[in-house]
Amino acid sequence: MRDEIASMFNLSDQVTLITGGARDFGVEIAEVLGGAGSSLIITSRSLANAEKTAGILHEKLGVDVLPLELEVTDAAAVSDVAHRAREWKGQIDVLVNNAGGGSGQGSGHLFERSTEDADRLLAVNLNGCLYCCRAVGRIMANQGHGKIINIASIAGLIGRDRRMYDRHGMAGQPIDYAAAKAGVIGMTSDLAGLLTPMGIHVNAISPGGFNRNLPEGFVRDYADRTPLGRMGRDGIDLRGAVLFLATAASDYVTGHNLVVDGGFTTWQ
Repeated sequence: MRDEIASMFNLSDQVTLITGGARDFGVEIAEVLGGAGSSLIITSRSLANAEKTAGILHEKLGVDVLPLELEVTDAAAVSDVAHRAREWKGQIDVLVNNAGGGSGQGSGHLFERSTEDADRLLAVNLNGCLYCCRAVGRIMANQGHGKIINIASIAGLIGRDRRMYDRHGMAGQPIDYAAAKAGVIGMTSDLAGLLTPMGIHVNAISPGGFNRNLPEGFVRDYADRTPLGRMGRDGIDLRGAVLFLATAASDYVTGHNLVVDGGFTTWQ
């Protein structure tokens, strides 16, 4: 029985492509899937950053890691990277669309936010995800199998009480971020409808708030509004969800948005 359970979470002989894989959630995702045995392809807008992280991951995990430069808003570049990724080992078994963020340097408030910042955020978080799903989805369809995991956010599910951010001098995420992540969630459902008959599972993960050097007062306020009584832990709390959706453990799951938020959305 132990061997059977272990095999459900084994990614040996598989290849995973992670966009935005050189930092934050991207590194966390790479560590858990590489730890399960998958070869890794990580992308970043900076090739130097991708190469540095690839070296660390290879040394730590002992798996092959290919670093690639990618601007996900460039559809032609996405197609080229998908082709290079496919040529590397002859397959792409898992795609994690993690590239995102990018609130810009200006104000996040709707009435003050620049059109350029909003357009850039939508392009990275929504269009980039679509381009990657299209390019890699075509490869997976030809293979007859694959798993796509889109990183969304609870921002795409609920509105936020910005008074909690204001009390601690935080800008918070802009409205266009919520719009983009809601689009990713909707895209995931419809992509599953299209691609699942071709052998491709399509799911999303919507993280809640994770404590990444945030003000102590904000962390306390957020934890007080979360049933589990804390924010997410970097390097820990996203791993199980990613591993589940990337492996055979989720072979009967598609079109699902897995919320990883300590119950935050249930109390809002």
